[in-house]
Amino acid sequence: GLSQYSSDPRTEWELSAYSTRDQVLEAVRNLRYKGGNTFTGLALTHVLEQNLKPEAGARLEAEKLVILLTDGKSQDDANLAAQTLKNLGIEIFAIGVKNADEAELKQVASEPLELTVYNVLDFPLLSSLVGRLTRVLCTRIKEKSNKENAGSTVKDIPVNTGPQLSPTDLKISAVTSKSMHLTWSPPLRPPKKYRIVYYPSKGGIPKEVVLDGAVSSLQLSNLTSHTEYLVSVFPIYDTVVGDGLRGVTSTLPLSSPRSLRVSELSHNSMRLSWKAAQGATQYLVLCSAAPDGAED
Repeated sequence: GLSQYSSDPRTEWELSAYSTRDQVLEAVRNLRYKGGNTFTGLALTHVLEQNLKPEAGARLEAEKLVILLTDGKSQDDANLAAQTLKNLGIEIFAIGVKNADEAELKQVASEPLELTVYNVLDFPLLSSLVGRLTRVLCTRIKEKSNKENAGSTVKDIPVNTGPQLSPTDLKISAVTSKSMHLTWSPPLRPPKKYRIVYYPSKGGIPKEVVLDGAVSSLQLSNLTSHTEYLVSVFPIYDTVVGDGLRGVTSTLPLSSPRSLRVSELSHNSMRLSWKAAQGATQYLVLCSAAPDGAED
């Protein structure tokens, strides 16, 4: 399976999409590169929630491996999301290119780091990793499979966390041009933390807030006026991420000045007056002559 990410992760194909090597290679050849920001934490959460579920082709008895390929430092908390995956027995390999942050790669990757962290100076050099990485991946799968067959327990990703671990009833209220208030009903089992992600639906940099699990409301501020926002609330537990709550709403437009009046006209002056726009701190007044009038 493969997902690309920038500010919004996108599944290119699921684990169950192709059944032959040639089909996978053809899909890779047809892949369109997705440019943009580097929100690695959001991408890892996407993989856990969307790509590593049985309905996407993930078999509960199979080993779970995630290979992260990145060319930059994450603009959100990649470590928290990576730790959630690792706590579930999912192994993460981190490959950095160009401007990747090696310290972050080591934080995100599973142990032992000498087998799971790779860094190259440019994209063409990735080809030099293929042989070694293939051998390491196959060996790790065999080792883990042998341990499982010997009777050790392997943590499975829950098929459906349900109301036990998932919040419900997201309400968005007190919407203004710059802010909105979120409330939700907590799950039956309180989470350790909540991760709230919000961003403009037509493209924009996602922002996130991490809250204590005892809190179930949040005021979002410093928003852009007259803009539709997507909001997601994820409950974070020690070993699992519950199903996220999602909502969408638009901030209000900024208020306008009204009732423009002209008075005290003379041969070279006039007085303008208007009803104030709520929240305005300054006004910009533009004046020019009509097309067939005098000079500006």
